[in-house]
Amino acid sequence: MACYSERWQCISQCGACCRLDPSQRPEALDALEPGQRELYLSMVGADGWCIHYNSGARSCGIYEQRPDFCRVSNLVNLFGEPDQTSNGNDLAIACCKQQIRSEYGGRGRVMKRFLQAIRRHP
Repeated sequence: MACYSERWQCISQCGACCRLDPSQRPEALDALEPGQRELYLSMVGADGWCIHYNSGARSCGIYEQRPDFCRVSNLVNLFGEPDQTSNGNDLAIACCKQQIRSEYGGRGRVMKRFLQAIRRHP
């Protein structure tokens, strides 16, 4: 029987993390410093999605220049516990699962693609 481990990776055409609606993500605002919070709020569109998110293509218009709080590699610095691993793999996976479930459902195509992408042989 094969044994699998999970290793975080972003999947294309997802964008679940681009839903910035502060009423749905108060923990995000609480974790940010005042300047970051101001930038975050300036990026929230009327529909709650990031103004840089292209919903048709499900892609980020500023991906290479996105702020630190949009980078999964920074999640541990923002939300992590001191005893978590330095790479934040488990936290990143948990955050993505939560966001994908919230936006697209737990049994939808996006979740299935994410779970397939993170599943790796040892």
